[in-house]
Amino acid sequence: MKKIFLLTVGLMVLTAGVGAQELNNFSFGRGQRVQSPVIGTDSVTFNFSAANATAVTLSGSWAEGRGGAVQMTKNGNVWTAKIPMPEPEIYTYSFIVDGISLNDPQNVMVQRDGSRYLSMLLIDGERSANYKEAPQRGTVSHVWYDSGILGINRRMTVYLPYGYEDNPDKRYPVLYLLHGAGGDEEAWISMGRAAQIMDNLICKGEAVPMIVVIPNGNPGQQAAQTLGLPVKTFERNDPASANGYVRSLVTEIVPYIDKHYRTDAKPASRAIAGLSMGGGHTTTAAIMYPGTFDYICPMSSGLRAYDDIDKDLQGIKKAGYKLFFVGCGTADNLAYASSQNLDAALTRNGMEHINCFTPGGHTWSNWRFYLNTIGKLLFK
Repeated sequence: MKKIFLLTVGLMVLTAGVGAQELNNFSFGRGQRVQSPVIGTDSVTFNFSAANATAVTLSGSWAEGRGGAVQMTKNGNVWTAKIPMPEPEIYTYSFIVDGISLNDPQNVMVQRDGSRYLSMLLIDGERSANYKEAPQRGTVSHVWYDSGILGINRRMTVYLPYGYEDNPDKRYPVLYLLHGAGGDEEAWISMGRAAQIMDNLICKGEAVPMIVVIPNGNPGQQAAQTLGLPVKTFERNDPASANGYVRSLVTEIVPYIDKHYRTDAKPASRAIAGLSMGGGHTTTAAIMYPGTFDYICPMSSGLRAYDDIDKDLQGIKKAGYKLFFVGCGTADNLAYASSQNLDAALTRNGMEHINCFTPGGHTWSNWRFYLNTIGKLLFK
């Protein structure tokens, strides 16, 4: 027994030693411990330990439209920069070290944007209050399903509200939440803080408890590219491939969710919303399958002018809907004109809708705000 005890202790010491060695492999500026970022009362300070660097700059999303990177100054082995306190929001940033972009090694909070991982800064305030963890949290899982239309096994993200598992007789409405170009089934969770937003809204009684489904909108991808799975190529000009993802979304994903989860499977309990490319998918799904979703919420997308636009919108109007929400930043050079066009077309066709035109551009700060807004409007 004593030998077994001594062996166990020896393994514990060895394991602790290995763990400490791994931490040492990631330590910067040994002997000079730094903290970053440091959020003060009216400023934020960033520190980066790099004894041999010749030039370090700080680049952050708070500087959008207000100039470039901030030059950092060296004090001993540590480079430092201080910025005025940004408005409450979530920002991403990186250090440019002798021309190479690096994340903040002292900050464990990161977001993945496609193939890029970015350090994250959350400035607390009224606008960002729902971006933090709520007292009661739902469940986020990755679900695999077979797509006959796309011919591959695919992954989507499913959010279940707090209490779902404990209420076996309760059925829930569903929000289908679509990402933009360059994103995947994890984008709304990582960059969009969708789980935190829904947790907080539901916990505060501001939103109806709902299931949120986030598919992968890239038809050739089985899942996020971080899984390293092969990507299927579709011929753009092949009529058989036209709107393949939208067809799969409505005729495969929606029935799958209704079969495997306790949904209230009717249009009045079904919403669709998406940003940029996902906003295009949102309006396309509403046009191709009128009456499937009673809540239609394109963000930073809109519609271009085309011959059948009035006919298509009349199809949605005839089928009926409860909410048509159009969100876009007024400085969005990619989508503001088309969002205005959608607004004009809806007005021309006598279709009630809500415009949410906000300052800013084609950014997550707007999309998080729109989700926070529509979350309070759905299924009521």
